Amino acid sequence: MWRRVASLSSSISSSFLAQTASRLNSWESLTTGIAQQAKGVIAPKEKTPFITFVLGGPGSGKGTQCIKIVETFGFAHLSAGDLLRREIASKSADGAMILNTIKEGKIVPSQVTVKLIQKEMELSDNHKFLIDGFPRTEENRVSFERIIGVEPNVVLFFDCPEEEMVKRVLNRNEGRVDDNLETIKKRLTVFQALSLPVINYYSEKGKLYTIKAIGTEDEIFEQVRPIFAAFEVCSVSAMILSIQLCCFFLLHFESENLTTALFLLNLFGIFVMFLI
Repeated sequence: MWRRVASLSSSISSSFLAQTASRLNSWESLTTGIAQQAKGVIAPKEKTPFITFVLGGPGSGKGTQCIKIVETFGFAHLSAGDLLRREIASKSADGAMILNTIKEGKIVPSQVTVKLIQKEMELSDNHKFLIDGFPRTEENRVSFERIIGVEPNVVLFFDCPEEEMVKRVLNRNEGRVDDNLETIKKRLTVFQALSLPVINYYSEKGKLYTIKAIGTEDEIFEQVRPIFAAFEVCSVSAMILSIQLCCFFLLHFESENLTTALFLLNLFGIFVMFLI
C-alpha cells in the first residue's frame, strides 16, 4: 500500500551523516508528494506515511509525551499496549494468549502486534503515526518492516532510571494487570535485554533521538518539540518553493509546452528535498 522511501544513507558510518540522510528521507514524506508523482508510484490522494517509533521502559513517560505530540503536531497515536489490551478485552483466542504472555512478562509474538498496528493504520485518515511501545525486539522490527513495508522516519527513546520507572508505574494506579512490582521487574529485565539492540540499530541508522525522561511533563516535551518542529519547517519550505516555481512555469510556458513545464516542476520538487 505504501512505497518505501528511498534510503539516503551512505557507506560512511558517521552518526551525523546517517542522521542527516535520515532527515532528508523524512522531509520527503512530509511534502506534497511531487517527487512521488514524478515517479508515478503513488496515486494523487495517497501520502507516504511519516512513522515515529516511541521506545522506553514501562513508566518512562512515553505515553504522556505522545499525547502532547498528537496535540501539537497532529499525529495519530497507536499504542501497542492499548491495542493488545483491547484484543484481550475482546475475549478472542489471540486475546487469551496475549493475556497469558503479558502476565509472564514476556513479549507478545511479533506478527500478532504488527497485524493490530497495520489494521489501525489502514483505517486511519492520517498519514503521520506515533507507534508507542513498539518495536521492543529485533524480531518486532524485522516483522514490522516486512509486513508494513516501510521503515520509521524517527525513533524516540525515553531514557529513564529504573527506580524512577518503578515508582511511576506503582503510583499510576490504572488497574492494569501488569502494574505490580513483580511483573514490572520482569518487564524491565526483558526491556533491557531485548530493546537495546533495537535502540542501537536505529542509532547507527541515524534515526534515534534520546530524550532524558526526568523532570516535569513540559520540561521533557521541550526536548521533543524541536525534533518534529524541524521536520515541519522543512516541509513547509519545500512546498512554498515548489508553489513558487509552479507559478513561474505556468506563466512563462506556452500551453503546448505545459507537459515540459510540469516535468521540470517535478524535477525541481525532487531537487528541493535535497537542498533544505
